[in-house]
Amino acid sequence: MALYLVESVLNGTVKDQEQFEQTITGIQQHLDPKNIELIEVQVSRDFSRAFLIFESGSRQEVNEGLRELGFPVTLIKPVRLVGQEVESVKRKSDAINYLVEWNLPEGITMDQYLERKKNNSVHYAEVPEVSFSRTYVCEDMTKCLCFYDAPDEDAVKRAREAVKAPVDSITEILPKAKD
Repeated sequence: MALYLVESVLNGTVKDQEQFEQTITGIQQHLDPKNIELIEVQVSRDFSRAFLIFESGSRQEVNEGLRELGFPVTLIKPVRLVGQEVESVKRKSDAINYLVEWNLPEGITMDQYLERKKNNSVHYAEVPEVSFSRTYVCEDMTKCLCFYDAPDEDAVKRAREAVKAPVDSITEILPKAKD
């Protein structure tokens, strides 16, 4: 089983958290019998974009399952989780409120990326108000998504500067509802 990132531009199809949660519940109910597990869901604060991580036997299964539901798919790629274990992500125990997208430079390998991350991550301590949570790196080495808990966007930018990692875009994520 592999992990797949699905990005969706919602184009006004979702207006609020209740509607989004209903959409996600429908996706889970439709895909669970197909042995496709929804691992993580993040949505932008303005409900314009959604980021979903699935565990499945194939990209095609995920794509077909979402297409059957009419869920808009902008991107679907196999990814590697860095910084946490899948079981920890499934528990949904950490708080995140920012997602950073970085389009990786051509020619970088996964090993080079992981070595760079290992060497630079110690510098997060220089920005203690920001907590790094995890990264999903596309297996084709085109981009990565990094998740943070931070007081504001400027703090996220300072953390990225500390670890010498560029930012192509920052998306404020809707905080999870308290159970």
